[in-house]
Amino acid sequence: MGTLASRAADVGTIEDLGIPVRGVGWVRLHPGVSPDGKASLLISMGQHKDGCFVLDVDLETGHCRQYRVGRDEAALASSSYRSSRTGVLYVGSAYTGHLHRYDPAQPERGLEDLGPVDPALATFPTGIAEGPDGKIYVGAYPGACLSVFDPTSDSWTRHGRMDDVDKYFAPVVGDDGTVAGKIRSTHWRVVAFDPTTGEHRRVGPFVAEPAVNRRRFRLFKGTDGLVYLDSFDGAFRIQGLDAIPISASDLPAEMPGIESPNANGYQVLASLPDGRTVAWADPDDIDYRRLRVSAPGGEIPDRIITLDWEGSGSELWTLHFGPDDRLYGSSMLPERLFAIDADGSNSLDYGRMSLSVGEGYSMTNYDGLLAIASYPKSRLSLYDPALPYQFGTRPGSNPLDIGRVDDVGDRPHAMIATPDGKLWLASAPEYGLIGGTLTWIDPHTRASKSHRNVLADCSPFSLLWLPDREQLLVGFIVEPGTGTMARASRGGFALWDPITDNATYIGDFGDNDLAGVVSLAPAPDGLVYALSGRNPRLVVHYNAAPAPTRLLLIDPATRRVVDSAPLPAAWGPMPFESANTLRIDTDGTLYGATSQTVFRVIPGTVETERIAVMSTGDATVIGPVRDGWLYYASVYRLRRMKITAAVSP
Repeated sequence: MGTLASRAADVGTIEDLGIPVRGVGWVRLHPGVSPDGKASLLISMGQHKDGCFVLDVDLETGHCRQYRVGRDEAALASSSYRSSRTGVLYVGSAYTGHLHRYDPAQPERGLEDLGPVDPALATFPTGIAEGPDGKIYVGAYPGACLSVFDPTSDSWTRHGRMDDVDKYFAPVVGDDGTVAGKIRSTHWRVVAFDPTTGEHRRVGPFVAEPAVNRRRFRLFKGTDGLVYLDSFDGAFRIQGLDAIPISASDLPAEMPGIESPNANGYQVLASLPDGRTVAWADPDDIDYRRLRVSAPGGEIPDRIITLDWEGSGSELWTLHFGPDDRLYGSSMLPERLFAIDADGSNSLDYGRMSLSVGEGYSMTNYDGLLAIASYPKSRLSLYDPALPYQFGTRPGSNPLDIGRVDDVGDRPHAMIATPDGKLWLASAPEYGLIGGTLTWIDPHTRASKSHRNVLADCSPFSLLWLPDREQLLVGFIVEPGTGTMARASRGGFALWDPITDNATYIGDFGDNDLAGVVSLAPAPDGLVYALSGRNPRLVVHYNAAPAPTRLLLIDPATRRVVDSAPLPAAWGPMPFESANTLRIDTDGTLYGATSQTVFRVIPGTVETERIAVMSTGDATVIGPVRDGWLYYASVYRLRRMKITAAVSP
């Protein structure tokens, strides 16, 4: 790990604890033909340090020639497609919104940057398809836009939005020149596009709120090269700007080797040209190191090859001291569990901790276990630090993934245990939905109940148990499900009685300037501190208005704000993942942090004192405070800062 500073650290001293996770996500296999006519395998992978990369794999030895984008900002290989005509691999990177090209015939050119898909509308390529003329069609978020790249001239033609409401568009192109795409997330619908005139229109049936109204809706390129929709309302062939009804028995199989909008952009795997197939040796393993190569017919035993690619670093998402006093955390896409001692020693990347594989959004201690709530689907896992690590879903697994806590929650921003033995989760809803969920579950009995839209059109974001009142205080923000826009303009509070399982109060405690409650912490005399602000994610992804960050002192008994004060704008914005940025040290001192500044709260007041600044890079995750040290992350680096002076012996 990183070199630690002297034990007698001064206030403001920052210690770099290293890069605890070097995993990869958005992994896809791309079989094809090498320039010399032999079987070829390319693999696209995403990572946060140095950006996404491509592997050109030696199928005999597992040795990988590795070609990096070389930009941290191009972290996610959110879309990828290998041409069956040319063998060239195209990769869309997020959140740069760029298209990249790797040509195995010209490896010296590396992973080329072909420029932005659409500078005004695209940050996240969502689908890539190839036309019969060799042109590359790219759909992207958040503008639900379509752009076309011409490899013969290395030029772009950008056609703009394909939908005025939704944000995702994934194209499919037929051998007859038909261009169509699947729109999501508030609706699933098909938009057909005429590449000659630029005209586009919706064709065929559609599904409203597909996250809770799950119906068959599969747009694909068939083995005959044409475009089809297999839906709850019948089968259709998409031809030009029309959806022509056909018999379901006339639907062909899906063509392998193309990117599928039915699986969030993942490419349908084709076999190698010599008939061999490749797959991960353990499909549940997210190390992505061992490939199984199988010969056709099964007469020859399968071969396992080990890949030698090198990871640079994964962004961190959550930090929490577990029941064994080790610091635990989750990385982001891939979601990997890691642990490290408080002094920065004995770092260990355990690996998978949930079927979600997104991020561990929140952690809390429960009966000697570490409880982990993960995105997507707000899945709950339980880990016992006293037992060997062995992830799974069956009894005896550790961590044990016990499943979803409700059918709507997706991003579990906060989780706490209450004295009655329940775990409470505060979650934003699934893609395309409005109104998050407040849910409790008893991990022993698996009994649970979920409450949606407690505060209309908002999502619960922060939780605090009030022992004097034996109630739960819930803070709300205006976050909707990804792919839609915020509908509410402000968040609020709820007081929740766990015995009646109902709210005893819903409102703003009389604060007319409340934006959203992004953090809660106890204050003296039964009062509570709250931060009112706006998660930058809301501004970027959900079209919510920016809002200043304010410190509130509230009285749950009288249901009013006692006092409030803004944090200086010069202290910087809230971190991107801004849950739980108020933190209490082991001596009871309350601290807070923005992405650039650490401050102390004067007890019983809303006065704040700046302690130190993040001088070596902005904080993206604010972790716990322990013995005068604040633990935090700067993207993929784990750090801690000394925030109290040492006491003389």
